[in-house]
Amino acid sequence: MTPADLLIGIDDTDDLESRGTGFLAQVLLARLRDLGLGTPIGATRHQLLVDPRIPYTSHNTSACIAWRTAGPADEAAIVTEAGRFLETETPPGADPGLAVAARPRLADAGREALAAFGRRAKAEVLARGDAEALAARLGVHLSGHGGTRDGVVGALAAVGLHLSGGDGLFLWMEGIRSLYGRRTAAELLALAPIDDVRDASGVRPGPDDPIELGGWVRPILEGGRAVLLVEAPDDRGGWRVAPREVVKQH
Repeated sequence: MTPADLLIGIDDTDDLESRGTGFLAQVLLARLRDLGLGTPIGATRHQLLVDPRIPYTSHNTSACIAWRTAGPADEAAIVTEAGRFLETETPPGADPGLAVAARPRLADAGREALAAFGRRAKAEVLARGDAEALAARLGVHLSGHGGTRDGVVGALAAVGLHLSGGDGLFLWMEGIRSLYGRRTAAELLALAPIDDVRDASGVRPGPDDPIELGGWVRPILEGGRAVLLVEAPDDRGGWRVAPREVVKQH
């Protein structure tokens, strides 16, 4: 997977009647691309802690967009446009948050601190102040754009979990929405920026082995790579993409 220049995290962007954060992340990346502000590499979905003390709409997931940009001027414009987008495109009952991290400017210690924050958000109830203090220390943009602004917690967690290289699934990646029917492993690697195709045990289909795709192709982020999980051959020798419930466990 191509390294990102910017990581754009968003969270708490919906209510019970609106489309979810994953959908809005895809609308946002399309808008930023149309404005000529760079190139999206992918967008990942990250599951955070589900706890009655945390207000969330349905699943408490956040999203992170991995982005390639030409320079600092684009970074500033992305912060402005993404903030405006959250203010105009999210419903009144949402508490949207935005995090934008310039990956090249983060030292290894900063990346690990963000990854650790993301892992904590999967297991602990965190406060907005926790996110704001960490972002200020590391020079990461963090802003709320409506309501309580508590979405900054999930937005920063999404950035950290993507940075960790080992959490979440790709809700958007160039080419994956046009994958359907049966394809060989070699065709999948050629048609989308997928780095690996294997089952949960690490067994890989041969390049010419056909794989039944079904209607839901979502690689996971593992080891900093986009990995498409498949299930081992059945009695007839056919592979298939792992079902949704299996993929979401990763």
